[in-house]
Amino acid sequence: MSTAEPDNLDPNWLTAGEQRAWRMHLAAHKLLEHRLDRELQEFGLSLNDYEILVNLSESPLHRMRMSDLADATIQSRSRLSHQIARMEAASLVTRESCPDDRRGTFAVLTEHGWDTIQRVAPMHVANVRYHFIDRLTPELVKALDVAYTPVVAHLLRLRAEERT
Repeated sequence: MSTAEPDNLDPNWLTAGEQRAWRMHLAAHKLLEHRLDRELQEFGLSLNDYEILVNLSESPLHRMRMSDLADATIQSRSRLSHQIARMEAASLVTRESCPDDRRGTFAVLTEHGWDTIQRVAPMHVANVRYHFIDRLTPELVKALDVAYTPVVAHLLRLRAEERT
């Protein structure tokens, strides 16, 4: 299946139910992201900062190649580089050269970054549970997983094709 052509004169319009589902998805995503971002601000973090800290904290030696971290957080390399610079200024991460690839760089979690994620994670998980998981039945949580898995797989495939 290919991307819809923008000049298609006979679009396959969304039904009323599809339009409502799409708009509810957009509203839920934006509102939840905004709420979680605000709640992390009391710790001096953004939601993007938190996502990077989580990825690094779960990686061997608390380090990742910048390119892998960009892929994991679905960010462009340049956007991630700016984000990491801000996080370096806050002493949450450092950058290290890759010994076997002169062009490669690692983002590395600092001790302060590790302490921060350890302190913030319980509150963040409680907020995700309160604002999202607890609003759904276990069946709806499973349905969301089932529904989003093929969408994410499709979009990741397209992203990979764009890079080749």
